[in-house]
This record gives sequence, structure tokens and C-alpha cells, in this order.
Amino acid sequence: MPVWLFAYGSLMWRPDFAYESRVRGYISGWSRRFWQGSLDHRGVPGAPGRVVTLVAEPGAVCRGLAYRIAPEAREQVLEQVDRRESGGYVRQPMTFVSEDPAYPGSVTAMVYVADVQNPNFLGAAPLPEIAAQVRRARGPSGHNLDYVLSLADSLAQLQVDDPHVIELARLLRA
Repeated sequence: MPVWLFAYGSLMWRPDFAYESRVRGYISGWSRRFWQGSLDHRGVPGAPGRVVTLVAEPGAVCRGLAYRIAPEAREQVLEQVDRRESGGYVRQPMTFVSEDPAYPGSVTAMVYVADVQNPNFLGAAPLPEIAAQVRRARGPSGHNLDYVLSLADSLAQLQVDDPHVIELARLLRA
């Protein structure tokens, strides 16, 4: 069986794994938020960056991309993404609804969500405070600012309206 992997953050513009197809769509009941700390990619210990996670929110819809992974690549890709999404993320199955006519309907997709109990979870903060933290943060994968703007650009290309990301990007571009 192939596996589907839902991307709502950096996996959208930098998947770094082999996939058979990429499909636009959404998951329900979750919102994308810059509430997870990054000590290993977009920040360092003592100066964490902020990256997105999903936060449960009744009635919310989070749009993104789902990648179909070939059965023979399944274990390798999941191990690779498990390493990449370390630092507090856990893999969960969720219902992904396709918005692509070539893949109508819904599938179960693997989604990486930061556990709110993980030590890197930063939680909510006013967007100007998040923007200031993002401006300062830099890690092995680059400047945190690049992460936010790459996500905002990816969402714009997909014509996805995400007020949290759009407003943070606006503050950072000002």
C-alpha cells in the first residue's frame, strides 16, 4: 500500500524525498501556527526559531499538499521524515481531503504534529513577538526568516489564505 504524507510547512517547498504524486487538499479541525520551537533547523539551543505545527481548532481547515509515497519507498521515506521532524513532532494519521480532480475523495495521510507537551513547544504569542524572534533566529538549516517567507510564498502560489502566516510574513517584510 502507498502512504500519503500531508505537508503544511517546509515539506511543501522542500520535500527532500521521492514521491509518486503531489495533491492539493486539506485536513479539517486543525490550524497552522508558529508555535513550535526549532533548536535543530531554524534556531539553536538558547535561541530557538519558530516553525509551524498544527493546533486543534473546531471548524478550522488547513490547506496544504499531500504526497503519495510508493509502497517500496514507504519505510525509507517515513524514517527520513521522522529524523527531519524530530524535536517534538509525532506522526498521526488524519483524513486528507483532495481538491485535485485526478485524486477525488479522501485518504488517510500521515501528519507530523508537535505534541504540546514536548520541551520545544513554545505556544501562542502575539505576532509581533513571534516576528521579533523569527528575525533573530538562525540555525543549521538557515535563517528562520527564510522559513516563514518560503511558507508564505508557497501558500500564495497555491492560492491558500492563511491569515496567521500572511500577517507574520507581512510583519517580517515591513
